[in-house]
Amino acid sequence: MLRWGILGTGFISNAVVQAIQQSDGSEVKTIAGRNAEALDSFQQQYGIANQATGYQSLLQDPEIDVIYIGLPNHVHHTVTMDAAEHGKAVLSEKSLSVTMEQAHALVDAVQKNGTFFVEGIMYLAHPLYRRLLEILGDGRLGDLRAVNGFYAADIWQFANPAGRGTLYNLGCYPVSLMHLVVQAMCGEDMFSTGQLSGSGNVSPHDGTVCDAAVTVRFDNGVLASLQSTDSYGMAHAFSISGDNGVLRFVSNPWLPVAGRNHLQWCPYEGAIEDIFVESEYDAFYHQVRMVEACLAQGRLEAERPSPRLKDSLEIMAFLTEWEALCLS
Repeated sequence: MLRWGILGTGFISNAVVQAIQQSDGSEVKTIAGRNAEALDSFQQQYGIANQATGYQSLLQDPEIDVIYIGLPNHVHHTVTMDAAEHGKAVLSEKSLSVTMEQAHALVDAVQKNGTFFVEGIMYLAHPLYRRLLEILGDGRLGDLRAVNGFYAADIWQFANPAGRGTLYNLGCYPVSLMHLVVQAMCGEDMFSTGQLSGSGNVSPHDGTVCDAAVTVRFDNGVLASLQSTDSYGMAHAFSISGDNGVLRFVSNPWLPVAGRNHLQWCPYEGAIEDIFVESEYDAFYHQVRMVEACLAQGRLEAERPSPRLKDSLEIMAFLTEWEALCLS
């Protein structure tokens, strides 16, 4: 039975706590934060035994095995580094951080201390992505030719400006999925060869990038185009094009649900095939089970399709370069 400590009482922490409480391999022992009223409400809502004001007492608690960090992006690295110093396993929300200096400091700390860490790109833990990798490997697409993705959600007013806008809150989803596809179909080293051209708009409200677009050419000629916005809409799209056809997501690729998730194989010649992946649980639950399995096996990082440390660093490098292009 893994004993979890939760840092933060925001929306995403609610989803993770519900997932932990669905698993028979985990329990939430303590909720920690800085707002006493929010802590009381959260503790009562989920029947959590303990609460802590601030973070240090939680990080030092010998009764806690795993820390979940549901805090804004810009503090992920400092809290993870502190947790690693105290020997705690960590599941930290995406994005990894908001600068490469912070990202490398985070990874160096968990490697130095020999502690488990995984970035909370929760959708990748869902069975939908094991099925996706099977499809990408069965040869039906032929060679990979192009990737296209779009994610829009009007959430800017709910986001902490220190989290640096749409790229680190939403853009990380299509980037991480493109990363998985390119890695699966073109090899471990191809993603880092991408040459980016990007642009964007800066929010008049908080000065962060609110709308962003990027095109990429990889050394093998594969092209990609991604867009992300937190200033309008609620929409998603993602497709993978090969020599023989297009594989596209019908359901939201970044919020796999409990129930039916829908892919569609569209060959250039022949009938369209609907592919459904059913699960009793959503992606947050599967993420919790992934952490449980890794720790039971003595692993210090996740296995694919969930992100390993090197994957998180490559995704982060892409996001920071994209941001720089938007701001230039």
